[in-house]
Amino acid sequence: MAFNVLGTVLVPCSYDPLTGFFRDGCCNTADDDSGSHVVCVKIDADFLAFSARRGNDLGTPRPEHRFRGLAPGDRWCLCALRWREACEAGAAPAVVLESTHERALDHVPLEWLRSHALHPVG
Repeated sequence: MAFNVLGTVLVPCSYDPLTGFFRDGCCNTADDDSGSHVVCVKIDADFLAFSARRGNDLGTPRPEHRFRGLAPGDRWCLCALRWREACEAGAAPAVVLESTHERALDHVPLEWLRSHALHPVG
């Protein structure tokens, strides 16, 4: 059983688009997940532009990878270090704490995640 950064059971992030390292809708992870795709975010235009400038164009469809491209409003399991980089640059998208895997805390302080929470939790 996987847990989120709040210490409760991990809630799915998105089934449409289907996200996650395992493409199971959850921000689950494993030792071979070198990107640590554990931060569930709500994509916005600022982050898409930021990511494209960093060489990772998430907005363009890539049919060869069964990827339709992301649009503002989509939820997605983002690499923890990319989220941290975006946060430090002032371009971090909102975080869904209930759907963000506890392993995110290996890379990002909980206070940072809470300060960007889509739904603030106590």
